[in-house]
Amino acid sequence: MDFERFVEDIKTNNWNVFGVEVYEKGKLTHSYGDTTENLHFIYSATKTVVSIAVGILYDEGKIDLKRSILDYLPKKNVEKMSEEQKRSFSLITVERLLTMSVEDLPFVAEGDSFIDYALSCKLSDPSKRGFNYSNINTYLVGVALSEIIGGDLGLFIENRIFKPLGIDRYEYGRCPEGYFYGASRMSLTVNGLSRIGLLLYNNGVYNGLRIISEEYVKLATSIQQMNREGGYGYFIWKYKDGFSINGKLKQKCYVLPERGIVITYLSNIEDESCTLKESMEKWLLGE
Repeated sequence: MDFERFVEDIKTNNWNVFGVEVYEKGKLTHSYGDTTENLHFIYSATKTVVSIAVGILYDEGKIDLKRSILDYLPKKNVEKMSEEQKRSFSLITVERLLTMSVEDLPFVAEGDSFIDYALSCKLSDPSKRGFNYSNINTYLVGVALSEIIGGDLGLFIENRIFKPLGIDRYEYGRCPEGYFYGASRMSLTVNGLSRIGLLLYNNGVYNGLRIISEEYVKLATSIQQMNREGGYGYFIWKYKDGFSINGKLKQKCYVLPERGIVITYLSNIEDESCTLKESMEKWLLGE
């Protein structure tokens, strides 16, 4: 591993990378830039935080991933659905949403009620599985979790995930109806996102405290739905012999348990190039 050459590439190419952390066998070995001071948007990496919240409730027997999402959503919204829409969404399980395997859903919800918008989307064949990346999936799962706990999902995440991980600086957004918006709108430090990755790297344990079960971590980080990127778990992407937490504009936490490596960086890079990733793979992974 040649961390200095990776940093040199960042500087030479003027890549707008806020900070980088590298952990080897659970220990911080390399750091560059702003990793602990400022909060940065993590965009869709927020989805993985929601997956961990699902895992906590799954372990407590409070959510069945094979049940329809309608069983967990607010009754007032479900009752407004047409009979045709109810039949369609009755086939959409929590697991289907976690794996982005519901075709026809738009990328984002709109209007004054994201719930009603989502539940009004026409599904041509709700029984058919196909990878379709949509923020609506995570949003609906987040609303379902709020209903299950009978309270605010944001506070639940603060108390049950962030606090035991030692993450004390964060921000997150809400939908027009006040629900935690789990698909995006969260800000963390580089170190904060690293702690999420380390939790999964350690099979659900952080500093000796179990937060989610190893069973759920294995499910969430395994390929549950194939796609052109190589596979998807429960709001977590397959990456090489491990997995990754991804957000747009190149927010990344790569977790490679077999190699004992966790690499995190937060950036603001709008182009679609893979040069930053290629540099990381060359200098940090030796590929």
